[in-house]
This record gives sequence, structure tokens and C-alpha cells, in this order.
Amino acid sequence: MADFENNAFFWQKIDTLYLSNKLEILREKGAKHPDYSNLVYPVSYGRLKDTQASTTEGITVFKGSLKASNVQALIIAADILKKDLQTKLLLGCTAEEEEKVLRFLNQTDFQKTVLIRRGTEIPNWGISD
Repeated sequence: MADFENNAFFWQKIDTLYLSNKLEILREKGAKHPDYSNLVYPVSYGRLKDTQASTTEGITVFKGSLKASNVQALIIAADILKKDLQTKLLLGCTAEEEEKVLRFLNQTDFQKTVLIRRGTEIPNWGISD
């Protein structure tokens, strides 16, 4: 039995957020983090304009090298310094790029993340009238 139950309707909403807002790239692949110069972005990093997130101006996105029109996975980050949970979208990442993003985000003891891959299942509780 899986620890996570996917819901195809949830992913439709995530795709709608992505497709209905402009992606603004803030850091290109290979750029250094503005506060921590030892952290180098493994893929392009940006945000969806006109969206909101708890600690940033916009939902954050890691964009890989593949062309993609839907979100393939989410990363949930627990940050004890910010006392926050953050959600980040993965778009067009290869398996190798996914791993690099996870390594990038898990370098510190102050933040740890999990990856949730897209699924197509619709559980009974996910169906509404």
C-alpha cells in the first residue's frame, strides 16, 4: 500500500495554476544562491507571477531541460529556520535533474524535503458531486 494517495483532480488544479500564470525565471541553471554562494542551482528556478505562497511572492518552480506542459512532481520542504512548510513545483525535469534538485534542497540540516510524483488515480474520497 502506498504512503501517499494521488488524486488526478488535484494535479489538474496544479496544472491550471501553472498554465494560467506566467513563469518568471529568477535564477538560471548554474547561478549561485544570493545568500549562500556555495549553493548552485542545478536547474532554472523561478516563480509563477500573480500567485501567492507563504514565504515568497509566488509559487516557486524548478524548471528542468525537458519541454513540459504539466507539472510532474511537487517538493514539500520543511524549513525550521523560517518555521514554514513550502511547496515547490517541478517542471520538465529528468530523473537526474530531480535528484540534483533534491540534493540542492537537502544540503542543510535546517531544511528537509520530500518529493511527490504525479499520479493518475482518483481515490473514492477524491470524487465529489
